Amino acid sequence: MKFSGMFKKIGLTLTFLLVSMVSFATELASSETSTTILNDQRYNRAIHIMVMLLIGFGFLMVFVRKYGRSALTATFLLVSTALPLYFIIRSSSIVGGISDEIEKLILAEFGAASLLIAAGAVLGRLKMPQYILLGLLFIPAYAFNEWIVIGGGLNIINIGGVVDTGGSIVIHAFGAIFGLGVALTMTTKQEMEKTIESDATSDRYSMLGSMALWIFWPSFCAALVTPAEMPHTVVNVIFALCGSTLATYIFSISLRKKVSIADIANAALAGGVAIGSSCVVASHTMAAIIGIMAGGISTLGFAVIQSRQQKWMKIIDTCGVTNLHGIPGLMGGLAVLPIVKGINAGSQLLGILITIIVALGTGFITGKILPILGRKTEAYEDADEFIDAEE
Repeated sequence: MKFSGMFKKIGLTLTFLLVSMVSFATELASSETSTTILNDQRYNRAIHIMVMLLIGFGFLMVFVRKYGRSALTATFLLVSTALPLYFIIRSSSIVGGISDEIEKLILAEFGAASLLIAAGAVLGRLKMPQYILLGLLFIPAYAFNEWIVIGGGLNIINIGGVVDTGGSIVIHAFGAIFGLGVALTMTTKQEMEKTIESDATSDRYSMLGSMALWIFWPSFCAALVTPAEMPHTVVNVIFALCGSTLATYIFSISLRKKVSIADIANAALAGGVAIGSSCVVASHTMAAIIGIMAGGISTLGFAVIQSRQQKWMKIIDTCGVTNLHGIPGLMGGLAVLPIVKGINAGSQLLGILITIIVALGTGFITGKILPILGRKTEAYEDADEFIDAEE
């Protein structure tokens, strides 16, 4: 009887261990499956963002009639410089190293997007090697600002103190303000006097780029949100883009009496820029309102403010990044203040201020360095660097 009871206890113990091991193995397999699915989803969004970078930004910038070859080649060079350089920087523990490769790829793509925004301010006035140098100088500045504002670097702002899920502040505003800093020291008198020409063909290609950006923008903002937050985020971004597109048409007609295709190609995207910070937390109604406001402000910028800005600052902002990314980006960073309950307003405002200072300062220095590679012979033309280009 004693042996029988002992065997029964041993049997129960072994059964319990076996069940525990099976349960643990099942949970482990489930966890690995979940991780695989999440990485697969993030890979898909990463490829969507790559479409935005190469086709979206690339074709959006071919509106300059004689600069199409250069604009597309520059886009290739900038993206190819940004991605590996960001990987190298964020692999270091000094600026908060990241081990997850897909996450790091997406963050690198964010940096490349910000770089393309910055390049838009001086598009047509750089030689091809200067675009590469621009990328080499921009990405460290971008990663430094991202580390401070989002990653808690130097203990200036606590992690999570700045709400900027889709990068209104650290991607869009930073890129635009950096570009303005470069333009402050790179714009010559001759460039100020030269007309930036476009035609029906270049405008249609630019609209193609704009529409590609419009389509994939939800993936950009939702790239790193949790699966539970993804549906709400995607709908918010679409509503914001719809709002800015409608507002752009209405404001363009009101201000110019006829529609400007440049307004439609650019300002229609301002909703995607402005909703970035609050894309996870805003209601659908608020997302649409933010988009409408951003589209109206951006169109006003292109139609009225840009010419005055160029005279006041003595610069040429080729792609109007101030109006598409700069002002809507700052607006998006401020829009979270009344939306997010319990937000630390001081941290949010400090993050915006630091972004402005770092972007403008490093952009200005970059503008001083770029001329060591010389000056472009003829602004806004392919002919001085490309075979068989139109003279």
